[in-house]
Amino acid sequence: MKSLAFVVLLCLGCSLMTSSFELELPHMWSKLILTHHWPSTFCSMEHCHSKFDYWTLHGLWPDKGQECNSSLHFNETLIQDLLPEMQKWWPDLKIPESSKFWKYEWQKHGTCAAKAESLNSQHKYFGKALELYHKLDLDGVMKKCNIVPSETYYTFDLIEGNILNFYNVKPKIQCIHPKEGKVQILGQIEICFNSDFQLDDCEHSETDTVNLNVKGAGFSVCDHATPVYYPPLKGKLLV
Repeated sequence: MKSLAFVVLLCLGCSLMTSSFELELPHMWSKLILTHHWPSTFCSMEHCHSKFDYWTLHGLWPDKGQECNSSLHFNETLIQDLLPEMQKWWPDLKIPESSKFWKYEWQKHGTCAAKAESLNSQHKYFGKALELYHKLDLDGVMKKCNIVPSETYYTFDLIEGNILNFYNVKPKIQCIHPKEGKVQILGQIEICFNSDFQLDDCEHSETDTVNLNVKGAGFSVCDHATPVYYPPLKGKLLV
């Protein structure tokens, strides 16, 4: 009789574990979005003064979930060896000497990425983001394609086409859309990876928007028909 009761309890426990797994599975991410932003555009909205004249990291975002685990607190001491790289390639554009931006990215996105064993610590998460950033070398690719900051406008198809041809995946390119609507300002480029960190197409709709702290402002998917302004760093001489 005791043996039968033990078997029943064991089966019940397995059933509960299976149900729990099935409930959690849909919330597991399947794609990572490596997001770059253009400092000049960001600072034109956030009223900051950027010294960075290259595409910097905005974040590494899983395609599902936000703020997934409040118990995973940000601890800067765990990524001390990464800080020199992060300060250069993943800076807080508003307060460069601060770590608040990294804390925000970890709490909002990193705790969700951490559902995968390959990203289940701060060091793995930030380290992988830097690794993918350098692997892509978006800034270098743009220059190789002769797409550089300029007072001359580009077509959206030229920018998207060159990125697509180089990486062989579709990016998501986002702009600011001034009210007058005659030109859009290049602001953010997302390039996606699957769960094995292989390049993958980014999915998006025309209504995709990333809100910033400026009231009513944000990046949204660039319009194919509107000229694109790729603004130089303020005060930087164009060659």
